[in-house]
Amino acid sequence: MSEFLRRTREIREEAEKSLAPAATRSTESRGRVEEEEPDEYRTAFERDRDRIIHTKAFRRLKHKTQVFINPEGDHFVTRLTHTLQVTQIGRSMAASLGLNEALTEAICLGHDVGHSPFGHTGEEALAPYVEGEWLHSAHSVRVLSALEPQNLSWEVIDGIRSHSWKITPPPSTPEGMLCRFADRIAYLTHDFADAIRAGLIGLADLPSPVVAHFGDTSREWINHMIRAVVDHTIEVGEVQMNPETLGTMHKLRGFMFEKVYLRPEAEFQKERAIVVIRNLVDYFSHHPDEVPESTTVPEADPVTAAIDFVAGMTDRYAITTHDRLFRPRLFD
Repeated sequence: MSEFLRRTREIREEAEKSLAPAATRSTESRGRVEEEEPDEYRTAFERDRDRIIHTKAFRRLKHKTQVFINPEGDHFVTRLTHTLQVTQIGRSMAASLGLNEALTEAICLGHDVGHSPFGHTGEEALAPYVEGEWLHSAHSVRVLSALEPQNLSWEVIDGIRSHSWKITPPPSTPEGMLCRFADRIAYLTHDFADAIRAGLIGLADLPSPVVAHFGDTSREWINHMIRAVVDHTIEVGEVQMNPETLGTMHKLRGFMFEKVYLRPEAEFQKERAIVVIRNLVDYFSHHPDEVPESTTVPEADPVTAAIDFVAGMTDRYAITTHDRLFRPRLFD
């Protein structure tokens, strides 16, 4: 008699019936662009989660900026560690609410794979080359659908597309809404810790209502905000954070924008990052033969192909490539 259980896909799908009525079940997915034979063991959303983790774009997140560009020191948050924290927070809330943990995890793991180098400065740098805004959320969908096509479930793509609060319409699933909250909870807490580590601010600088409401440590902050989502969601019947905590979060976000994200000292670094990205896009737009085939798609026009290539670069690769192409050669 074995001491183990064989939990096939059918058994796991059956277990989903015990989730909350609002949960998204893999058996009710809108499906994939291309139909596939079901996996023997994994549900559709578990399969999507695994596919995202194994992409090259996911691996590159370890060398992409969160806030501080190419920082010195081993403990600053990168886009990869941010993604892992978002995933942990999202999955914790999903488990507490009886929602689909695998779907939440897949959305959270994939939400930033299309991020440009140099954080949100990269989005600003790329905006002139497209109509409207260049959005990392939309490019994440492009990465997983075209550049490294994974044939993901509709619900995963929908959650990735709309994980940012500026995107409309909002996510179609409650699991997608959890990613929205998890993303904001994660970046506010770890960006504050990084700002302290960088010597930009101290705990004493925080607005007193934030400390009074959340506590003194990032662990307390995360726990408080998770509970504010879980408890209020159960109370009102849709994924929301209670108004008091949401108001305090907005105070914290305003403080971070004023003291960290938009601080005057960061402008020089930001301007340099924009120059690097735009120089690279301009160069590769005019030298399309130098864009690796693996970084774009055959039907892309030269500008789109250049954006695909540059947006996929890590911070260090963008800087190295820019130095190679534009730094004066004194001894050629």
